[in-house]
Amino acid sequence: MQVPLYQAKAEFFRMLGHPVRIRVLELLQNGPVPVRELLNVIEIEPSNLSQQLAVLRRSGIVISIRDGATVSYALAGGDVAELLRAARRILTELLAGQNELLAELRHTDSPAQAGSTTISSPGR
Repeated sequence: MQVPLYQAKAEFFRMLGHPVRIRVLELLQNGPVPVRELLNVIEIEPSNLSQQLAVLRRSGIVISIRDGATVSYALAGGDVAELLRAARRILTELLAGQNELLAELRHTDSPAQAGSTTISSPGR
């Protein structure tokens, strides 16, 4: 039975849904990076990084490159880098909208003064 496209997309985004995996992908945008450098930058336990790299490798998003005793990782294609750039643009727009709302809220009167109406009791 074939998986519907929307389900495959959901699984893809779920696979990306870990901060360490996103950070690894960001670091690999400029080319292959040795595992020891990834560990220095990300500062997590080697076993945790190994698990996250295995998820990315199984998904086909990254490839491993062995040069003697050194293992490096690289993006399997340029589309992942474009996806990360698109995510940055989307987040920038979302946060800009939130900043505009925050600025508007800060410039309004206090809640007690803004839009307050006097409610009188019957018979007064």
